Amino acid sequence: MTERKRLLITVTVMLSTIMQALDTTIANVALPNMQGSLSATQDQISWVLTSYIVGAAIFMPLTGFLAARFGRKRLFLVSVIGFTVTSMLCGAAQSLEQMVLFRLLQGVFGAALVPLSQAVLLDSNPPEKHGSAMALWGVGVMVGPILGPTLGGYLTEYYNWRWVFYINLPFGILAWLGLWLFVDETPIDRERRFDLLGFGFLALAIGSLQMALDRGELLGWLDSTEVIVELSLAALCAYLFLAHSLTHKHPFINPAIFRDRNFSLGLVTIFAVGIILLATMALMPPYLQHLANYPVMATGLVLAPRGIGTMVAMMIAGRLGQRVDSRYIIGTGLLMVAFSLWEMTFFTPDVSQAALVRTGLVQGFGLGLVFVPLSTLAFVTLAREYRNEGTALFSLMRNIGSSIGIAWMISLLSHNTQANHAAFATYITDFSLPLRQAVEAGVWDLGSAAGLTALNEEVTRQAQSLAYLQDFRLMIWVTLSGLLLLPLMQSQKRAVREA
Repeated sequence: MTERKRLLITVTVMLSTIMQALDTTIANVALPNMQGSLSATQDQISWVLTSYIVGAAIFMPLTGFLAARFGRKRLFLVSVIGFTVTSMLCGAAQSLEQMVLFRLLQGVFGAALVPLSQAVLLDSNPPEKHGSAMALWGVGVMVGPILGPTLGGYLTEYYNWRWVFYINLPFGILAWLGLWLFVDETPIDRERRFDLLGFGFLALAIGSLQMALDRGELLGWLDSTEVIVELSLAALCAYLFLAHSLTHKHPFINPAIFRDRNFSLGLVTIFAVGIILLATMALMPPYLQHLANYPVMATGLVLAPRGIGTMVAMMIAGRLGQRVDSRYIIGTGLLMVAFSLWEMTFFTPDVSQAALVRTGLVQGFGLGLVFVPLSTLAFVTLAREYRNEGTALFSLMRNIGSSIGIAWMISLLSHNTQANHAAFATYITDFSLPLRQAVEAGVWDLGSAAGLTALNEEVTRQAQSLAYLQDFRLMIWVTLSGLLLLPLMQSQKRAVREA
């Protein structure tokens, strides 16, 4: 394959990757505008996000089978067409029911885009260039969700929330043309059987888990019968899928894929990275807007350097991977992420923009150093016939980690805010000298309902501010836990030599 064709293939798959990755977060900031336009309640409008996430999660594991049975290029072309058309339908939706249906279909068609793009790049490049290829692929996968809120906020504020979906049209057309012209078709395995029962168990497990994670905070977690049923169904179906896979002659996912040590450890590590990847982005916008009183556009601008740091680090990591042990690069990245989170534990509501930009750059740079060598190391010894399934599982584990991370941190934020409020309230007594001095100075008026309300609001504000810092501290330990897996992984050179 010539360098020119390899470059054109890279640009093509990058377009499809960015298109899908942007849609994981770009619609978030437009939800309030959608809610008014579609006459939906807060609970109802959340289904715009839930339907997309559930659709993508359920159908992502199908990528390997469909690519083998019908051809990777055909699947890629159909996915791009379907994703683009359903994006247009989302933008034109006139009711909540239409929006939820079209977002579900958008998730279904978009499920295969990221795994297929990774598989195409791995097959289009020789092993010594996999690091550089994964660097380019990673830019779309990781920077898309990071820049999504910024772009979504701009389009919503200066145009209309419908342009959040219409913007996919040029990307989709260019990606389809590039795939049709430059990507070669893979051999078709017409003998491959579809394990319907295995897929059914896995789909129910993933779908139920995603539903529970997405709606748990709203419904009160285990206080809700719905969430208990969803979690129970997820656990039962996961067990049945595992038992079925180990006993069936032609399982939906071949257990032999997990015999590759680097791949299996890579799945666990990317799961941990997924927890950090989007959880921070889920926490920072409300922190800045509600506690620091930042407008939407300013919030997007001060968070954008995180994506810039990620892009720069990925380009560097792609080149370093050919000279330095990938495990050292991953370890350095994890330590940088942990350091940035440690700095964030000292944030206050009047945190400076310089501090926000600095920590964002460091954290983004660290994530970029982790993602590229990890993507390369996980697939360095994986047999070619498992590549489509492997890339789908890799993306699935990252997405599940992100879903769990967001649900975990948001739930912990709510719980800690209540606990901190109760603790702080114990100091609001007649015997509190600072409070008496504040009342005498005219800061607080405890003789009126309005004054008591204002005092309670300030206590809540301080309790919530501390709860955010407690979340950041927990994420430090999640990040550092990834270091424990690195000694168990083989270096890239040794893995290739022993393969």
